[in-house]
Parts: sequence; structure tokens; C-alpha cells
Amino acid sequence: MIGIIDYGAGNLKSVQNALTFLGARHFVSSDPGDFTGVAKMILPGVGAFGDAMRALRQRKLDRAIYDFIDTGRPFLGICLGLQVLFEQSSESVGVPGLGVFAGTVQRFPSDLGLKVPHIGWNSLAITSQSQAVPNNIFTGIGADSYAYFVHSYYVKAADPTIVTAVTNYGIDFHAAVGWRNVQACQFHPEKSGDVGIAMLKNFTSQSPGHTGSQSQRSPFSGPLSTEPPSLPVSGRPSTEPSSTES
Repeated sequence: MIGIIDYGAGNLKSVQNALTFLGARHFVSSDPGDFTGVAKMILPGVGAFGDAMRALRQRKLDRAIYDFIDTGRPFLGICLGLQVLFEQSSESVGVPGLGVFAGTVQRFPSDLGLKVPHIGWNSLAITSQSQAVPNNIFTGIGADSYAYFVHSYYVKAADPTIVTAVTNYGIDFHAAVGWRNVQACQFHPEKSGDVGIAMLKNFTSQSPGHTGSQSQRSPFSGPLSTEPPSLPVSGRPSTEPSSTES
């Protein structure tokens, strides 16, 4: 069973439709207690970084995410669900992310001569590092594959060894990351045609087994088995209004 996190904003229906097409059993919930026994977890997301983090914390879904990841079971973040795994975003200054991975989220520069947000199909340069991720979503995906993006902000991972795909939009940016049981992508696989469906099929086919001990989690920015990363919390409202992109 796959649990889809509902924190009040996200591309839930399209993800559900894709999983239904694949015949994957799933449910949607905003109750952290519902995710205790699930085999896999998906965190979809759209909108503003700060709004998402406040909603996750208010519902105690951040704790559910930490606890789930620490079990070694497969986790997938999509779009804003990738960005909130990192420490902070220039979209919502002073609002800490989940801090699962070290790194930041930044807005595309305004001097690239390109429209922001980045909307539409773009190519994926799948890295060799993706092969080190067990049951990675890029298994069998062609080198010149395209995926669908909608975002104004991009991830800059501190550890390049977790980057599993890169895309260029005026600048190269980290389009996907992965390490052990945690994978996340900036693009929307559920809106990326046959290629995206193949990625989701790879995820739904993953074994839910444990992937190793906490001491091996070097790319993570903070401990997962005890407390969330100790980053400063300003309590300040988001500096940007919610939108349907991130």
C-alpha cells in the first residue's frame, strides 16, 4: 500500500490517477497516524515553500515523514515535495525545510532571458549516480528522455553525489536526487507521459525492505531517528503567496 501525503495543497488527483492506471493500491491522508504501516510514501506538492512547511508541521506530518524515511521504506517526493526535503528556500526566508538533505532552494535568475516559471517539457541528463540508488526511478529510462516541469525555484544540493538527474534551463539545475530509500524529482512524473508512468512503475515495484542503519546516512543534513534537524524557526509568514507552481 502506498500512502500519499495530503497537507492541503498538491497535485494529488493526477498522482492518484497515475497510480490507479498502474494498478497500485494507495490512499490519501493528512493524518500522520495513517502512514505507520504503509509500504511506500509519496509527498506531492505545489505552491509556496513556507506555506507547505507550516502545513506539514501543523499537522505533524513532518514527524511522519522523518519516521517513515528512517525505516528504510521507499519514499518519493514530487515537485515541491523535492524542495521541502532541503534545508531552506529563498522563496520563504527564515522558514526551515525538513532538512533531510543538505542544500538550498533558489529562484531562477532573472537575467537568463527566459520566462519564469519554467513550464513545459525539458530533457533529463540522468547521472551515473542514479545507478547507485536501489530500485531507482530511472531504471530503463532513455538518456534523452523528457519530463514535464512547472516551477520557479530549483534545488541546489550540497552533496553532488545524491544528484540523479540534471536539467538545463539557462543554467544546469538538479532535477532529481536519490540516496538509499529516498528519491525525489522536480518534474511531475504523473504528467510526463509514458516516461513518467515508467518512472512511477519503477517506484511502485520497489521492495519495502530496510536499506541500512542510521549511521550510514551521510548525505542527510540531520538525524532522522530522534529529532528533526535543529534549524532556526522564525515563525514568520511566507514572503510569497501560494501558487500552483514551485
